[in-house]
Amino acid sequence: MRSVVLLSAGLDSSLNLYEALRNSSVVLAVTFNYGQRSAMREIEFSQKLCLKMKVKHRLIDLPWMIDFGTSSLVDRSKEIPTSEVRIDDLKVSRETAKSVWVPNRNGILLNIAAGFAESLRAEWIVPGFNAEEAATFPDNSQGFLIQQTKAFEFSTSNKVEVKCFTTNLTKSEIIKRGVELGMDFELVWPCYFEALTPCGECESCKRFVRAANLNNLKTKWMKS
Repeated sequence: MRSVVLLSAGLDSSLNLYEALRNSSVVLAVTFNYGQRSAMREIEFSQKLCLKMKVKHRLIDLPWMIDFGTSSLVDRSKEIPTSEVRIDDLKVSRETAKSVWVPNRNGILLNIAAGFAESLRAEWIVPGFNAEEAATFPDNSQGFLIQQTKAFEFSTSNKVEVKCFTTNLTKSEIIKRGVELGMDFELVWPCYFEALTPCGECESCKRFVRAANLNNLKTKWMKS
């Protein structure tokens, strides 16, 4: 089995790279720069992880996605939610999720990855999704992956499958599995921002920190 991994260096995609290496031959890891604020950090950490794991890495620039202009991830005139984030409050999470939603982002990225997979004769494309965020981001859900795979039966000659190892896992379960696999958490970038260290305040950081604390995991940037 051959696979192409979508790698942002976030917790989910990083673990999926580890899992893909255990369950397939990873022929390529792709990182996308679509104008997101954390792009430079995602690229840096993805490159470091691929170097460590001896995986071929490719950066794909999608500058036109910034023109969608509705997300605080790509529009710097908008504020990314931090103080108002309540990761245990589904109602609030659904509201803050609207701010960081990039129109059809995962649909676009998966389709590009499927093109690379077909050309490289890879049967799988492997994104990084999780059960927690599927509650507010439908394109993180198992249903979405199933429908994408059905579409690829028509649009790819080798019927590329979307294979995600973490779709039904919480962040805490993902970290637990990462510990079991010897994952290097210092090469994970969980933040929506591009500072020298993760902010610890955005929704992505808060979910990582909670999951890390539940597993007694500390990284260099986490406050003691």
